[in-house]
Amino acid sequence: MPRATSFASKFYRDTGLVLRTYPLGEADRIVVLLTREHGQVRAVAKGIRRTASKFGSRLEPFNVSDLQLVHGRNLDIVSQAVGRKGWATPIAADYAKFTAAAAVVEAAEKITEDDDAESGQHYLLVAGALSAMARGLHDPAAILDSYLMRAISVAGWAPSFTVCARCGEPGPHRSFSAELGGVVCANCRPPGALAPDASTLEYLETLLHGNWEHVDAAPARVARAASAIVAGYVQFHLERTVRALALVERN
Repeated sequence: MPRATSFASKFYRDTGLVLRTYPLGEADRIVVLLTREHGQVRAVAKGIRRTASKFGSRLEPFNVSDLQLVHGRNLDIVSQAVGRKGWATPIAADYAKFTAAAAVVEAAEKITEDDDAESGQHYLLVAGALSAMARGLHDPAAILDSYLMRAISVAGWAPSFTVCARCGEPGPHRSFSAELGGVVCANCRPPGALAPDASTLEYLETLLHGNWEHVDAAPARVARAASAIVAGYVQFHLERTVRALALVERN
């Protein structure tokens, strides 16, 4: 009886969004999941590469499933997967959507690697971004940038746009430093700080707060300038490169 209880305790259930997969042996794959309650999980999907796999396409990137998993010594094991939402097909059919979505899941994997505390928020941010891309609600690159701003803020690196990130002097300020965490005043401006125009800084703030009416109406020049700042800011604080960002199609 104690053995049965111990075995049962190894099982757990959660909803998971597939960020990435890679081969393991001849028939298996390791699936990188972002779950609602357990943060980032790496698990083995046994036999998934076989034609008659019970998992089908449910454990492909950009899809969401209700999962039953088993705790393992090094990697967990996916024992059941019931598909809930599938965004892979509409995303893969459009290059702009696909490249932006690839950047979302790559960034999400890096951002959530050591952060389980806010797993629910991170899950909702990624799911919301992929859903919006799949449905074509906004420009995919803008959805990506908004996701990045929100996710990096949830992770603890929220940029300041209203006061100097170093001394707290109220703005408006016209310099931006990724190292110091946002806009900076003239006295605190470090060498190499950026000097974006007011419209770009305003656009960055609307990305963070999801003011889509303003985002959708912004000139392409402003959106491109903001994208470069977002990419630099996120990668500086992650201390890692998000390689898919270089492939994103911009208007």
